Amino acid sequence: MQFVRNIRYSLKKYGYLLDQLVSRDFKVKYKRSILGVAWSLLYPLLTTGVMALVFSNIFRFTQPGVSFLAYLMTGLTYFNYFSEASNLAMSSVVANFSLINKVYIPKYIFPLSKCLFVGINFLLTLIPLYAVLLLTGTGVNWHHLLLPYSYLCLFLFTLGMGFLLSTIAVFMRDMFYIYGIVITLWTYLTPIMYDLAIIQNEVMQVAMKFNPMYQYINFGRMIILYNMTPSAESFGACALSSVLVLLLGTAVFRRNQDKFIYYI
Repeated sequence: MQFVRNIRYSLKKYGYLLDQLVSRDFKVKYKRSILGVAWSLLYPLLTTGVMALVFSNIFRFTQPGVSFLAYLMTGLTYFNYFSEASNLAMSSVVANFSLINKVYIPKYIFPLSKCLFVGINFLLTLIPLYAVLLLTGTGVNWHHLLLPYSYLCLFLFTLGMGFLLSTIAVFMRDMFYIYGIVITLWTYLTPIMYDLAIIQNEVMQVAMKFNPMYQYINFGRMIILYNMTPSAESFGACALSSVLVLLLGTAVFRRNQDKFIYYI
């Protein structure tokens, strides 16, 4: 509880810094870009179009009445946020060594700022997602009011992973390369571009459902594609995975943050 109170106090005291870090990331990302923020809208559309063209002819899609384009983009929207935010959060502490070395700043602000920055881009990607839903006839219904729950769980899970990865990266720079392989494997082990039903091995099917990213994406798809309220188990699985990873990441980060200065 004391740590939570410390975070609340620090966020209030260093809120301006957090705002400046997020603002800086936006300026750096779109510097000298002709289209600027428009890339946040175009990139997911172009990526989805290419992947749909390729994978619709490779994987057997077994969901009658469901647009593969809408199915694919829903998965990509969730996973791209996690992939980008966790990668940026992992390098955030090391990348801000010069700032950490000069003045006292709560170090957790750096992974947090990256998750918030990518989170704003994530909200922008919802615009092309809903454009695809309307164009494919998938439509929108009142169940969509439940989607922010999955977004919050995804954010907390990603933040926890960001704390964990940024801590490991300080002590072991090989993590930057290792995580690239891990995230590639994670992408293919998450049913983003294929239907879980094509997996014939039932044991593997069950094992893949323990993947937190599957839970968040499946939660969103139940609402977006099937016009259904997710089950209580789905609500619980999303909350449990996000809270557990956040607690683990926070504990590891908090225990090691005072040693960062000796390694970065």
